Amino acid sequence: MNVLITGNSSGLGLGLTKRLLAQDAIVWGMSRSGCPIHDDDGLRDRKVDLGNLNAIEEAMDRLMSDCLRLDLLVLNAGILGRIQEMHTTDVHDLEHLYRVNVWANKMILDWFIERRIPVEQVIAISSGAGHNLSHGWGGYAMSKSSVNDLIALYAHEMPDTHLTALAPGLVDTGMQDYLCEDVDADEFPSVQKLKDARGTDAMPSPDESAEQILGLLDTLKKGDSGQFVDVRTMND
Repeated sequence: MNVLITGNSSGLGLGLTKRLLAQDAIVWGMSRSGCPIHDDDGLRDRKVDLGNLNAIEEAMDRLMSDCLRLDLLVLNAGILGRIQEMHTTDVHDLEHLYRVNVWANKMILDWFIERRIPVEQVIAISSGAGHNLSHGWGGYAMSKSSVNDLIALYAHEMPDTHLTALAPGLVDTGMQDYLCEDVDADEFPSVQKLKDARGTDAMPSPDESAEQILGLLDTLKKGDSGQFVDVRTMND
């Protein structure tokens, strides 16, 4: 199995990388910090700041030089930004957030299309925040909503690829440190459910979430390409 994962230096991306390598997959990885796994011959990894759009094409050319086809592309890299009211959010911060969360994904999809490298399945990691649009989630919610739209639009242009915008549910990543420890739940009530869920089965570890997602790949391909899917509704 040939897989490219963005944002595989930590969290869900690292969890997916570990699970796939354990299944003897060939994994290409792209992240700002680099994947901490150094002793697996199946990993090809490259450091790149996906917020620097000018660096992406060259990084893809170098990283994927020996790739003839992909079974799976996981567009996982993303940043949260600060939980704050929209009118206090600097537009330049929003621009950077969109570069990482949306436009980098577009450029990677374009790279595969332009080089006519077949990709069987694309999973873009989205979030329920893009649907809920809760108070304080501003730029992050907007960007994830845009990811959903991006995947729906590219489904028309990649007819031989199955694409899904997938919300993985609550995952206990480093993002939760900020949300659960630094954000005032009285000011932003939607954060309280995260505080309540942390440390329970409702917020699995990145490795557990990765295993769940990989177990759903075939099921996702049975649905329409371009859909937004929340894993929590699949388990209902």
